[in-house]
Amino acid sequence: MLTETTFTPWASLGGGILIGISAVMVMGLFGKIAGIAGITQGALALPGAARDRDWRIAFVLGLMAAPLAILALGGTVVQTVPTNLGLMIVAGLLVGTGTALGSGCTSGHGVCGLARLSGRSLAAVATFMAAGFVTVFVLRHVIGGL
Repeated sequence: MLTETTFTPWASLGGGILIGISAVMVMGLFGKIAGIAGITQGALALPGAARDRDWRIAFVLGLMAAPLAILALGGTVVQTVPTNLGLMIVAGLLVGTGTALGSGCTSGHGVCGLARLSGRSLAAVATFMAAGFVTVFVLRHVIGGL
Protein backbone atom coordinates (compact mmCIF):
# COMPACT_ATOMS: atom_id res chain seq x y z
CA MET A 1 0.00 0.00 0.00
CA LEU A 2 1.49 3.31 -1.08
CA THR A 3 0.98 6.46 0.91
CA GLU A 4 0.98 9.94 -0.50
CA THR A 5 3.70 12.35 0.57
CA THR A 6 2.75 15.95 1.22
CA PHE A 7 4.46 18.51 -1.02
CA THR A 8 6.15 21.06 1.25
CA PRO A 9 8.48 23.21 -0.86
CA TRP A 10 8.85 26.10 1.60
CA ALA A 11 9.50 23.91 4.63
CA SER A 12 11.96 21.88 2.57
CA LEU A 13 13.74 25.00 1.33
CA GLY A 14 13.95 26.34 4.88
CA GLY A 15 15.32 23.04 6.16
CA GLY A 16 17.91 22.94 3.39
CA ILE A 17 19.03 26.47 4.18
CA LEU A 18 19.38 25.60 7.88
CA ILE A 19 21.41 22.48 7.02
CA GLY A 20 23.71 24.57 4.81
CA ILE A 21 24.16 27.23 7.47
CA SER A 22 24.95 24.63 10.13
CA ALA A 23 27.48 22.91 7.84
CA VAL A 24 29.23 26.23 7.18
CA MET A 25 29.19 27.12 10.89
CA VAL A 26 30.68 23.77 11.96
CA MET A 27 33.44 24.13 9.36
CA GLY A 28 34.11 27.79 10.18
CA LEU A 29 33.95 27.53 13.96
CA PHE A 30 35.48 24.11 14.55
CA GLY A 31 37.21 23.17 11.30
CA LYS A 32 35.17 19.95 11.15
CA ILE A 33 32.86 18.34 8.64
CA ALA A 34 29.20 18.41 9.73
CA GLY A 35 28.70 14.67 9.40
CA ILE A 36 26.09 13.50 11.88
CA ALA A 37 27.72 10.08 12.35
CA GLY A 38 31.05 11.62 13.33
CA ILE A 39 29.45 14.31 15.47
CA THR A 40 27.34 11.73 17.33
CA GLN A 41 30.31 9.40 17.77
CA GLY A 42 32.33 12.23 19.31
CA ALA A 43 29.40 13.27 21.52
CA LEU A 44 29.07 9.73 22.86
CA ALA A 45 32.81 9.35 23.51
CA LEU A 46 33.94 8.92 27.06
CA PRO A 47 34.44 12.23 28.88
CA GLY A 48 37.95 13.45 28.14
CA ALA A 49 38.32 11.22 25.06
CA ALA A 50 37.15 13.91 22.66
CA ARG A 51 38.56 17.39 23.29
CA ASP A 52 35.71 19.00 21.39
CA ARG A 53 32.88 17.00 22.95
CA ASP A 54 30.84 19.99 24.18
CA TRP A 55 29.90 21.43 20.78
CA ARG A 56 29.09 17.92 19.54
CA ILE A 57 26.66 17.37 22.41
CA ALA A 58 25.09 20.79 21.75
CA PHE A 59 24.71 19.93 18.04
CA VAL A 60 22.96 16.61 18.79
CA LEU A 61 20.72 18.25 21.40
CA GLY A 62 19.84 20.91 18.81
CA LEU A 63 18.79 18.19 16.37
CA MET A 64 16.51 16.70 19.00
CA ALA A 65 15.15 20.09 20.12
CA ALA A 66 14.26 21.32 16.62
CA PRO A 67 10.89 19.54 16.38
CA LEU A 68 9.98 20.88 19.82
CA ALA A 69 10.84 24.41 18.67
CA ILE A 70 8.62 23.99 15.60
CA LEU A 71 5.75 22.87 17.83
CA ALA A 72 6.35 25.79 20.21
CA LEU A 73 6.10 28.19 17.27
CA GLY A 74 2.71 26.74 16.35
CA GLY A 75 3.86 24.45 13.57
CA THR A 76 3.15 20.78 13.16
CA VAL A 77 5.56 17.88 13.14
CA VAL A 78 4.58 14.64 11.49
CA GLN A 79 6.79 11.61 11.97
CA THR A 80 5.95 8.16 10.74
CA VAL A 81 7.70 5.18 12.25
CA PRO A 82 7.32 1.64 10.97
CA THR A 83 5.72 -0.78 13.39
CA ASN A 84 7.87 -3.75 12.37
CA LEU A 85 10.60 -3.74 15.03
CA GLY A 86 12.60 -6.49 13.30
CA LEU A 87 12.82 -4.53 10.05
CA MET A 88 13.77 -1.39 11.97
CA ILE A 89 16.64 -3.24 13.65
CA VAL A 90 17.87 -4.67 10.36
CA ALA A 91 17.61 -1.25 8.69
CA GLY A 92 19.54 0.40 11.54
CA LEU A 93 22.30 -2.21 11.35
CA LEU A 94 22.55 -1.79 7.58
CA VAL A 95 22.77 2.00 7.87
CA GLY A 96 25.40 1.71 10.60
CA THR A 97 27.41 -0.77 8.54
CA GLY A 98 27.21 1.46 5.47
CA THR A 99 28.29 4.46 7.49
CA ALA A 100 31.30 2.56 8.84
CA LEU A 101 32.26 1.14 5.42
CA GLY A 102 31.81 4.50 3.71
CA SER A 103 33.74 6.38 6.39
CA GLY A 104 30.88 8.81 6.79
CA CYS A 105 27.19 9.42 6.46
CA THR A 106 24.84 11.18 4.06
CA SER A 107 25.38 14.58 5.65
CA GLY A 108 29.16 14.28 5.76
CA HIS A 109 29.50 13.00 2.21
CA GLY A 110 26.36 14.39 0.57
CA VAL A 111 26.28 17.89 2.01
CA CYS A 112 29.86 18.65 2.96
CA GLY A 113 31.90 16.28 0.78
CA LEU A 114 30.16 17.17 -2.48
CA ALA A 115 30.46 20.87 -1.65
CA ARG A 116 34.23 20.34 -1.32
CA LEU A 117 34.26 18.46 -4.67
CA SER A 118 35.53 15.28 -2.98
CA GLY A 119 35.77 12.32 -5.36
CA ARG A 120 35.45 9.91 -2.45
CA SER A 121 32.23 11.62 -1.37
CA LEU A 122 30.87 11.50 -4.92
CA ALA A 123 31.48 7.73 -4.98
CA ALA A 124 29.85 7.35 -1.55
CA VAL A 125 26.78 9.41 -2.55
CA ALA A 126 26.39 7.49 -5.81
CA THR A 127 26.60 4.22 -3.86
CA PHE A 128 24.05 5.05 -1.17
CA MET A 129 21.68 6.66 -3.66
CA ALA A 130 21.82 3.55 -5.85
CA ALA A 131 21.24 1.36 -2.80
CA GLY A 132 18.24 3.52 -1.86
CA PHE A 133 16.77 3.30 -5.36
CA VAL A 134 17.14 -0.48 -5.38
CA THR A 135 15.66 -0.78 -1.89
CA VAL A 136 12.58 1.28 -2.79
CA PHE A 137 12.10 -0.66 -6.03
CA VAL A 138 12.35 -4.03 -4.29
CA LEU A 139 10.06 -3.03 -1.41
CA ARG A 140 7.40 -1.44 -3.60
CA HIS A 141 7.48 -3.58 -6.74
CA VAL A 142 9.02 -6.95 -5.91
CA ILE A 143 7.90 -7.61 -2.33
CA GLY A 144 4.84 -5.44 -2.66
CA GLY A 145 5.37 -2.87 0.06
CA LEU A 146 5.94 -3.38 3.75
